Amino acid sequence: MIIDSHAHVVLPNERQIEWMDEAGIDKTVLFTSVVHPEKASSIEAFKKEMGTLYDIINGIKNPIEERLKAIEELKSAITKNPERYLGFGSIPTGLSYEENLIWIEKHIVKNHFYGIGELTPNSGQVELLESLFEAATTIGNLPLWVHTFFPLTAQDIKTLIEMAKRYPDVPLILGHMGGIHWLDTLLACKEVSSTYIDLSATFTTLALEFAIREFPERVLFSSDAPYTSPLSAKTNIETLIKDTGLRQQVLGGNIAKLLQL
Repeated sequence: MIIDSHAHVVLPNERQIEWMDEAGIDKTVLFTSVVHPEKASSIEAFKKEMGTLYDIINGIKNPIEERLKAIEELKSAITKNPERYLGFGSIPTGLSYEENLIWIEKHIVKNHFYGIGELTPNSGQVELLESLFEAATTIGNLPLWVHTFFPLTAQDIKTLIEMAKRYPDVPLILGHMGGIHWLDTLLACKEVSSTYIDLSATFTTLALEFAIREFPERVLFSSDAPYTSPLSAKTNIETLIKDTGLRQQVLGGNIAKLLQL
């Protein structure tokens, strides 16, 4: 089974299904999206759409309200196509242990989501995730998916992986493999078996090659759609991996095992 382990809700949803069918993807692990760049028909429209994200980050729009709207949108997409989608639910950064427990029960567990993410701490704020690691441990060791591209620095990623050492039962998915810090990220992952490596939006195909070679059982194919087409992302993997068994493992086996599908 081919599983895209990380994509965002695309509108209209029929378009996302078409992309999946085009790429031969059976299931997608779907994440929320507070913006929809796929709707933009020009670079000016794209800039305007992405401006909504900055309004949320800067507090011009209520981040909690926008997050809850995005969760409802995710639930709707999964309800329409339950055989094609699994969900990961978002959560605000910086909640206390008790607040995390309440949010997870209400917006993750009750919605039958399989994990938590995409988590997007700013540089210097990774420590705020510690209470979430603690809460995830309490509630069944739910996987955490953390964006590790810009703005996180190499030190931020190191801090995150050190945190994973303290909570070894919580799977940590390192989104985008650390961006320009991919080499340091891969080296740090050698010490922590609970870390998994998301292969979307990687800085170079060299990063893909080394990640697959070093961690064949911990790398996860994903597209990060709509920011990359599922077909393009899948073609990258198929080009790099000649062994049929390994290819199937990376394209779906690893995430299926992680999520116990």
